[in-house]
Amino acid sequence: MATARSILHINSSARVAGSASRALTNALVARMRAHAPDVAVTHRDVGAHPPSFVTEAWIGASFTPEENRTDAQRAALRESDALIAELRASDVLVIGAAIYNFGVPASLKSYFDQVARAGVTFRYNEQGVPEGLLENKKAFVVVSSGGVPMNAPGYDLMTPHVKTFLGLLGITDVTFIDASGQMKRDDASASATEAIEAIDLNAVFA
Repeated sequence: MATARSILHINSSARVAGSASRALTNALVARMRAHAPDVAVTHRDVGAHPPSFVTEAWIGASFTPEENRTDAQRAALRESDALIAELRASDVLVIGAAIYNFGVPASLKSYFDQVARAGVTFRYNEQGVPEGLLENKKAFVVVSSGGVPMNAPGYDLMTPHVKTFLGLLGITDVTFIDASGQMKRDDASASATEAIEAIDLNAVFA
């Protein structure tokens, strides 16, 4: 990855006060900014401001060649276009993702749906296998939960979902920070804080 110059900070927790994922992603971004003061940071709070759901009009517009789209179709994709431009411009992603009912928060899923565009953020090769078009990015994902441990077989469906989705876009350099099982682990946030402090920022901002 080339020198990182831009961070996209995404929070998806529905909670604001008392949110572990928000506190930890804020701490990580603050540490990154202290290390690289010139880096630009864009904040995207999908928890507080969820992206729109994908609709039939969105799907029709997405699969219509850009030069053939009507004004209504361009309007249907305007939110998606803006989110993709923001994502494409970033070098580092910092994502706060709480496990909700074993899976991804609805707000984060809506975000994923808006930025997953065939021919724009990924493509299908001749064998029909998807290939990501947003390569050379690094992602840090803070995984929080009340009770479900990160990577618990059959219960944590969110962590593999996020890893697979980012891979779809070509983002394969992903670090997960475990802040899960807070009701069962008194040290969950402390362990996550230690993991954040252990990240080699020289490698991120080489």
